[in-house]
Amino acid sequence: MADSMLLNVARSELILGGQKSGKSRRAEALAQRWLAQSGAHQAVLIATAQAWDDEMRARIARHQADRAERLPGLRTVEEPLQLARAIQTHSRPDTLIVVDCLTLWLTNQLMPIDAPQGDASVLPDEPDLINKMHVAKLLDAIGQACGPLVLVGNEIGLGVIPLGAQVRAFVDALGLLNQGVAQVCQRVTLMAAGLPLSLKDKS
Repeated sequence: MADSMLLNVARSELILGGQKSGKSRRAEALAQRWLAQSGAHQAVLIATAQAWDDEMRARIARHQADRAERLPGLRTVEEPLQLARAIQTHSRPDTLIVVDCLTLWLTNQLMPIDAPQGDASVLPDEPDLINKMHVAKLLDAIGQACGPLVLVGNEIGLGVIPLGAQVRAFVDALGLLNQGVAQVCQRVTLMAAGLPLSLKDKS
């Protein structure tokens, strides 16, 4: 990842990977590279996480503190739901946007924090119909962004999928979301063990 050839900033890049694969670190490294290129450059992180419980609140606070120390020039905006609108609001030619992450955004859409626990009606049965309008708006915002855009998401479809219709529907929905975002992004990178693998690069 230290190789400068792997850290050139594209117009749009989707970074996929598993837990602790290095995907957020790559996104931050790209933001750092962008900020170093010019004193006029800015960088904004759109954070989609919501504090579901005490553990999540502590995790978010820890990530914020660590990120502020590593990359103080990266401004944070919290937006768990209206991601397309947030991208449109903050996208400028001199501003790189990092979205971290798409998976949590989809979770927020399909399983709202205030929904009754165990409510099977929260997640529809047909994954191809899930969140179609929100995903379409997001893809449109990515395509129209006037500044560089880095989107982080999880690849969770490679392992054993737990039993349960709701879980399988979510995994299907995330796979479809990743496919859609990959199609409209200039570059797609898969992270594994902290190492980037280029899946697509039209930069």
